[in-house]
Amino acid sequence: MSSPAYYNFDAPDADLILLSSDDVEFRVHRCILAAASPFFSDMFTLPQPRVASSDHITIPIIPVSELRQTLDSLLRFVYPIQDPPIHTLDELNPILGSAFKYDFPSVISALRKILVAPHFLESSPTRVFAIASRHDLEPEAQLASRYTLTVRVLDCPISDDLKHITAHSYHRLLDLHKRRSESAQELLKIPEEVKCMQCNGNGSIRTFSPPKWWNVWEAMARKELAARPTTDVIFEMAFLAKAVDSTGCPRCAGSVLDSHVFLGLPDIYISNLI
Repeated sequence: MSSPAYYNFDAPDADLILLSSDDVEFRVHRCILAAASPFFSDMFTLPQPRVASSDHITIPIIPVSELRQTLDSLLRFVYPIQDPPIHTLDELNPILGSAFKYDFPSVISALRKILVAPHFLESSPTRVFAIASRHDLEPEAQLASRYTLTVRVLDCPISDDLKHITAHSYHRLLDLHKRRSESAQELLKIPEEVKCMQCNGNGSIRTFSPPKWWNVWEAMARKELAARPTTDVIFEMAFLAKAVDSTGCPRCAGSVLDSHVFLGLPDIYISNLI
């Protein structure tokens, strides 16, 4: 067998040809396909058509619906050779679909791990959720749904992946955002320890009132949490500074710095909401 990095599926001892939809031949070994897939194992118990190949050796040819690139990548996960690099979800999606189609459990397992790689979850969580939901990959769908909390789902570009999931799956995602947003906003309650020396500096005032920056920040935070129910934005210094700048109070900035301990507590609780 040739070097794993340069294997071309042209072994002279191959006993089967898979013909891609764009007419590229892949010379493969039935024993490997049968061991990796119950689908092929059952298929090979049936009589196979025998067709003369170009080198006058008569072996079966099986046309498949996959393009050359997809079939090549799929077989590299099946054969004991180097797995292909998967750089985009556009590459991964058809390979995963074919792995399910031909019942390759080991390939499915490998692709499930790639699907939830950090760079896919962070850059395209909604697409990862859709792909996982389409194939009933519940653990991956749940993980991706948490990452979608960092984006505005309704503002995401519409991808073809959404065509293949049920209304129930998409409703579950929107419901998660709604519940997370409502729960997060309920935690935006100011501790009495949070004060501003100027806003709360009148000694004749006996009742507690929030500093000006808190009122502005809370309104901004509720709006942000309604769209993206995650604390990644609302506790950023730039977000807090914008609230302080809107008050016109020269002491509110110091109040924010003095309140960093209390600002961290809601973050802990909100981050654990599912």
